[in-house]
Amino acid sequence: MNLLEEIRSIAAGISGELHEKKGVYTLEAVIAERKGWLSRKKLIYRAKFSIDEANKELHFTELLKESGFGLSSGDADTGPGFGFKKETYKTGLGPREGTIEEQSTLFGEKYQYTFEWGKIRKAIEEKAQALGYKFTYHLTGWGV
Repeated sequence: MNLLEEIRSIAAGISGELHEKKGVYTLEAVIAERKGWLSRKKLIYRAKFSIDEANKELHFTELLKESGFGLSSGDADTGPGFGFKKETYKTGLGPREGTIEEQSTLFGEKYQYTFEWGKIRKAIEEKAQALGYKFTYHLTGWGV
C-alpha cells in the first residue's frame, strides 16, 4: 500500500471523510453532535496534509472545530429570551496528547465524548515513517 491508501484506511477506521483539493487532503470526522429543538451543534476533528513525493515528506496540521446553528434560549452571551444564533469556533494549536475532553473544557461542558486525537496523528506519522516519509507537523495557519 502507498501512503495515501494507508491514510484512507485510518480515516475509514474513525468514520472520517477524506477529500483532496489542489494536492491538499482534508480528513474530517464528526466527534460529537448535539441536537436540540431547532438547534444543532457539532464538534469536528479536521486534519489537513500534503504529500511531497519528491522529498518524501508528509506535511500535517490538525484542529478541532465546533459549529452550531439554531434558536437559543438566552444565555450569558445572548441575553434573556429567544434568538437565532450561528457560531463557529476553532481550537487546537500544536500537537496535543490525550483525549479532547481533557484538552477542552469549552467542549467538555457541552458534550460527552472520548476521542484521542493524538492517536490519529500518531497512526499517520507511524505509517509515513514506515514507508520512508519524513513527518512534519505544522501549526494551524501553515497554509495547507
